Amino acid sequence: MIPPPAAATRPTPVLLLTGRPGVGKTTVLRAVAGRLSGRRLVGFYTEEIRAGGRRLGFRAVPFAGPPRDMARVDFPGPARVSRYGVDLSVIEALVRDALDLSRPADLCLIDEIGKMECLSPAFVAAVRAWLDGGRPVIATVARTGGGLIAEVKARPGTVLWEVTRANRDALPERVLAWLEQPEAGRGPGR
Repeated sequence: MIPPPAAATRPTPVLLLTGRPGVGKTTVLRAVAGRLSGRRLVGFYTEEIRAGGRRLGFRAVPFAGPPRDMARVDFPGPARVSRYGVDLSVIEALVRDALDLSRPADLCLIDEIGKMECLSPAFVAAVRAWLDGGRPVIATVARTGGGLIAEVKARPGTVLWEVTRANRDALPERVLAWLEQPEAGRGPGR
């Protein structure tokens, strides 16, 4: 059963995973998704596009729908993060396909709330809608940043866990336990 939209009675349960780039945030999120076969998931994860040992960009992979290249070193454009051109039309399609709040879902998984994704006003609006929607949200989030990145970390009731090399293998089980807690894990994040 889909819970009704949040009505100021309690904050949406939100678990954020942060940490250094390459530490395993996406791996944790994908492991959690793989263990939730009976649940209706919306959202996406990202994967690196690599060739010859070099990272050339990032691909967004929705839980339903085709994967799309979101950012690449060879993409032109004014939308850039570091050496990557960002295709905002891909992020906007991802919002329509993977973050549609009207879709039946038990849980929203987002990888990631980061600088590239936040270049899209549609993405920012969709994340805010999910955070106000009453259904649990688990997301990876950039370690540093302003705007939406800082905003989601400061939301009341949000739980923030740092992924490290020492804890990443145990985190999928902890995340699943968090989901099973009353109020979706209002306990301490340590």
